[in-house]
Amino acid sequence: MAIESQILAVFAWLAVIKLVQLALWPALAPLFERYAYPISFSASVLGLSLIAWYLGTIGLPVQLALVPFLVLLGWFAYRRAYTREVLLENWRWDAVFLVLFVFLLECRYINPSASFAEKFMDYGFVASIMRTPIVPPWDPWFAGGHLNVYYYYGSWIMGVLGLSTGVPSRFVFNLGLPTVIALAGVNCYMVGHLLLDRFRWLPILPLILPNPASVVLAAQGIPLSTVAWDSTRVITDTINEYPLFSFTWGDLHAHVIGIFNQAFLIALLVLALSRWQQLSDRARVALIGLIALSLGAMPGINSWDVLLYGPITLLVAALVWLRHRHDPDGGRVTPLYLLIAAPILAIGLYGPYYLSFASSGIKGIGLVTAPSDPVQFLLVHGFFLAIAYLACIPELRRRPYLAAAALPFLLGGYAAAAIAVVPLACLVARLAARDGRGRAEDLLVALGLAIAIFCELVYLKDNMGDQYFRMNTVFKFYIGVWLLLGTGTFVMVGRFLDRPALTERIGRVPRAARQGIVIAVLALLLAAPFLAAGNFTHSTYTLDGTAFLDREHPGDAAAIRFLQGIPGHHVIVEGQGSDYSYAARVSSFTGMQAVIGWTFHEYMWRNDYGPVNERMADLHTAYEDPTRTIALMEKYGADMLYVGDLERETYHVSLPISELELLYDQGGVQIYRRAEA
Repeated sequence: MAIESQILAVFAWLAVIKLVQLALWPALAPLFERYAYPISFSASVLGLSLIAWYLGTIGLPVQLALVPFLVLLGWFAYRRAYTREVLLENWRWDAVFLVLFVFLLECRYINPSASFAEKFMDYGFVASIMRTPIVPPWDPWFAGGHLNVYYYYGSWIMGVLGLSTGVPSRFVFNLGLPTVIALAGVNCYMVGHLLLDRFRWLPILPLILPNPASVVLAAQGIPLSTVAWDSTRVITDTINEYPLFSFTWGDLHAHVIGIFNQAFLIALLVLALSRWQQLSDRARVALIGLIALSLGAMPGINSWDVLLYGPITLLVAALVWLRHRHDPDGGRVTPLYLLIAAPILAIGLYGPYYLSFASSGIKGIGLVTAPSDPVQFLLVHGFFLAIAYLACIPELRRRPYLAAAALPFLLGGYAAAAIAVVPLACLVARLAARDGRGRAEDLLVALGLAIAIFCELVYLKDNMGDQYFRMNTVFKFYIGVWLLLGTGTFVMVGRFLDRPALTERIGRVPRAARQGIVIAVLALLLAAPFLAAGNFTHSTYTLDGTAFLDREHPGDAAAIRFLQGIPGHHVIVEGQGSDYSYAARVSSFTGMQAVIGWTFHEYMWRNDYGPVNERMADLHTAYEDPTRTIALMEKYGADMLYVGDLERETYHVSLPISELELLYDQGGVQIYRRAEA
């Protein structure tokens, strides 16, 4: 793929994101002043996607979602809102976005292949949405089925951006995660601006910080590729991913896409906690709407997130109400509106999505009988726990009895929970104190600790089996724990560094030297992907997620490009294989529907092996019994049938050639079309 087309794709992608952000920003500026610029990044992406979702629901082109933003952009340009001076005032937000975007773009450029882990699934969702952007989208792995069995909205966001920019899915796959980390970085930087006078960049660091386990493993001389994987399998029989791993691993998966929206909601809630009294009534209404826009999207992006942030939103709203319910000049829009209206509006905005959602869901709550080993727990959360303990020393000196909170957990055999509960008790005491010592960062850290303790005591039941009974609970909730603990503790670090004695010493360092350090750090960050590249990949550098096909499966590569050029909705018969294998490659990379794809995934989403087993058997029959091929194609609405190396290895292929039209025959691949289709 020519490098020019990749550069053009990147610029088109960034141009549309910038267009919608600039269109929304002046509308928010009178309400939120300097915070309007960062808010408009995530709000515009969520707004564009929501408008497109409703357009898809009624069968209109989703690209029309750009129209309101173009109208706003034209209007504000006419009103001269985009002056050079005003834009220069906000350059730092753009710099944060671009630095993080370029950093992860380099990572994806070095290791672009959509060829392992969950990447077939992630690519397939985006490809299906971009091929036929209807609501709910077609399930590429279950002919006739829709993606309403899974939280697909994150893939919808990426697909809409791809359709709006004209960027094909092979590039969208590798532009999605740079966008997620860049949006998350802007939101974390906003938290720094809300809570710190200096060192406001510190809350961004958790996005690019490794966990303690990775540091310990690297110190042992273990190769980085092994370190990366092993550092996320620390707690026995669970997955404990952290943002840096998730981003560099490269799955454009629901739990990773949701990171930007988690960070967005955290920033909005911190804004409510720290600035409610200063906001006008109109700004408060707008803030409630933005919180609803973010909170309401969570069940669609990654449903596990709303289980955390729904209660957190209500708690923050209750705290804002308790703090300001007696304000003499509290305005007409009181915190009670935030408490009641935000969740109602969140449900209202995304109501049709919830009504169409048909996931099998969780099956109850269980008690954890095999909690985390405390050393393993520290290898995951140790950095943040160390900061939390240091920040709680004054509280422990004032109230040493708070350490006794660990005793019940120790006696019950929950040593890891005992480690986390001591700083939690201190922070809760600080937040409850009447002297107002509790701060927003104390609440963030307390919430992160509380969720970590929750994961030690209970788990949500699913169909992962007895050995991995708490895997999904830890996996999905630990991203939220990381973000809450990370942003909160690094704000604490910022307050510590902002003490007069330290700032005076820092001030003695020449300005040129400080700037040089900043430039050197940024250069190191942007050079890091290339410095580490040899540990992870030997592939050709590209942003094309399907480029590996030309190298490893050239016959399939050419055939898939042929199919990508056929527009519209199609069902294709292709060979079936095990999950996480090369099976389902045609449906995944074209967005066409297969009769059945990765079987265990479809079982998890539908909680029924009956249709899955039936389709597997029908595939065998379709490929091996020529008297049944056409009838089975008609059964599933299939208009094409694919025969490549995988099919010939899996089945004794025998087809009714006289009843099929040979559509394609190159490189050992034949594609047939049902004659009457």
